Amino acid sequence: MSTSRSGDAVARELARRGLTAPALVLLEAHRPLRPLLAMGATFLAPIARPLLGATTATLTRTLESEAEYDEMLDRLRREARG
Repeated sequence: MSTSRSGDAVARELARRGLTAPALVLLEAHRPLRPLLAMGATFLAPIARPLLGATTATLTRTLESEAEYDEMLDRLRREARG
């Protein structure tokens, strides 16, 4: 999965659930914590994988890459505009 596709997948899932605006607020507010969140996601992946399936790997990959994180935010902004 390419960098932009992974961020797009997370953004699409958030939009599908109607969480675009809250996700944007939280993701922007927690941008400085992204590296720490990525480590936490990696640590919790074995527990989250049975619950979230492939979304776990996508989310972890998105948090690990600053470019992918930015792409996800851009996609969420586009989703919010309609």
